Order: sequence, then structure tokens, then C-alpha cells
Amino acid sequence: MKKVVESPFAIMLVAAVSFCCGVAAAQTYPARPVRLIVAFAPGGAADIIGRIIAAQLTEQWGEQIVVDNRGGAGGVIGTEIAVKAKPDGYTLLLFSSAHTINPSLYKLPYDPVKDLTPIARMAAGVSALVVHPSVPVNSVKDLIALARKKPGKLDFASGGVGSFTHLSTELFRMLAGIDIMIVQYKGVGPSVTDLLGGHTQASISTLSAFIPHINAGRLKVLGIGGSKRSVVLPDVPTIAEAGVPGYEASPWFGIAAPAGTPKAIVDKLNKELSVVLTAAETKKRLLDQGAEVDEMGPAEFGPFVAAEMAKWARVVKQGNIKAQ
Repeated sequence: MKKVVESPFAIMLVAAVSFCCGVAAAQTYPARPVRLIVAFAPGGAADIIGRIIAAQLTEQWGEQIVVDNRGGAGGVIGTEIAVKAKPDGYTLLLFSSAHTINPSLYKLPYDPVKDLTPIARMAAGVSALVVHPSVPVNSVKDLIALARKKPGKLDFASGGVGSFTHLSTELFRMLAGIDIMIVQYKGVGPSVTDLLGGHTQASISTLSAFIPHINAGRLKVLGIGGSKRSVVLPDVPTIAEAGVPGYEASPWFGIAAPAGTPKAIVDKLNKELSVVLTAAETKKRLLDQGAEVDEMGPAEFGPFVAAEMAKWARVVKQGNIKAQ
């Protein structure tokens, strides 16, 4: 059998043709409806945010963005469908911070980095640390001091093993150097119910789950989990500001495409998404869902996803967390 040796010229020619084809495709993109896979069930934060973005893009493009909910296994099922789709820009994936947690908990049927092309991080949910009013603390430092005074006695409510609330609480425990009990519930709803009843003393979860109770005086908010303060509660410091340097845990939402999607289409998608995210209507609708626009382009988003995966891998390992 003869060995075929490709010349550098031939390789450059193929690359040039591929580039030109990608540019040509981008000029007419989208020419038909686009499928946006949401790897979670209808009604949740990812679904609602996906539909907000889809509606805005549909209006902007004049082509329908069809939301396709493929929930299950913490987002793994929908992601697998997306990575196997034709990389032509007509199948997109709305994914979230769960994407960076799953590799540490499950054996995945895809490579979470190599099989996807990040397009844009769009929004970040606001997380918060709250306590029941009966807990005699008024700051993050007070809470840490109380936990050290009573090791293992403070109960933190979690929305389930491996959930964002669980890992964000585990990260807080590790960085604060305290001994607390993390109580697992089947979802954020039941965990908040027990917290309101005083059966647990504290919790870290999305601000949207807490805000009605904070406003009614049924919960006290001590800190915001993100890297910056929330526009909803601007006077509340971040947990990092309030005594736990380096703490950052926020649920986020982004758009990706199957690996191999032409760069010209990725760039066009990122540009179009940026227009949508800067619109006042989009910002308002996201804020109504407890999320704030927090945009990153492909160059930033890829390294961010990798850093998040490494962070949660450390938390899972140090906390000896096992999927259930």
C-alpha cells in the first residue's frame, strides 16, 4: 500500500476552502429554524432563561429559535444529544454551571471540553447565604464565629447531593474552615420550607428562592455568593468581602455549539447574542428571574468553564461527595 503524503500547500488549500465555506454559511445564517436544546426540564431557571433568549433572538433574526427540553441526569442527556448534532449552527445548547460539576460526579458519555464550542456566557444567577432569624448572628463573620464555638451544631439546608446548593455550601465550609452539618433535601423548595420552620439554621442557594422571605423578615441575608454585589440587594456584601476571601459560587447560564461549528458562525452567534443581552428588555426579564446579565465571549468563556470544572472537582474530592 502506498503511503499518501499531503503537501503543506494541499493542507493550506483545504483549510482555506473550509474557511471560505464557513464564512459563506455565516453570511446567510440562520436560513432556517434553529434548535436550542435546554438540558433541563421545563419550568426551571435554565428553561425560563433559554426561552427569554430564544424569543429575543427570534425577533432579531426573523427565524424561529425552537426550545427543545431534554432534561435528565443533571443535564447529561441533553448535552449528549447536542454534542452529537451536526456542527452547522442549527443546534445549540443552553448549559449551566451544572455542566462543570457533572464531570466530577458522573462518568460522562462525552468530553465536556473537547466536544463543545463555547459561544457566550449570558447570565449569572444571584446566590446568597441566609440564616433563620433565631440564629444570633448579623454577619458572615458572626456566623463563622458561632460555627467555631459550636462545631457540628449548625445545620445548613441543601437542595440535594451534588446540587449547586450542596457544593456551594461545601465550598463555604472548606474556605471558612468550619465544621457544619449539611442536611440534604429533595430539592430547594423543601430545604427552604424546613429553614423557614427553624428545623435548619442556614442555607446557600439562589437569591430568587429566598427574596420573598427576606423581604418579609422570615430570613436574614448575610452575604451574596457571587464575585460582585447584587443590584437587588446592593447593601449586602459578597461572602468574599464579608470574611471568606476567594469565595465565589454563582449559578450561570451560557450557549454552546457542537465542536467543529465554523468559527464564522460562532462569531456571528456571539455578536448577535451580545446585542440581545445589552437590550434593556432582556436585562429586565432576566432580573425578574433572579439572574443578571454577565456576558463572556468565546475567548473568555472557554477558560472560565475549565476553571470552574477544576474548582468543583476540588470541592467534590475534598468533601468526598458521591453521586446518588
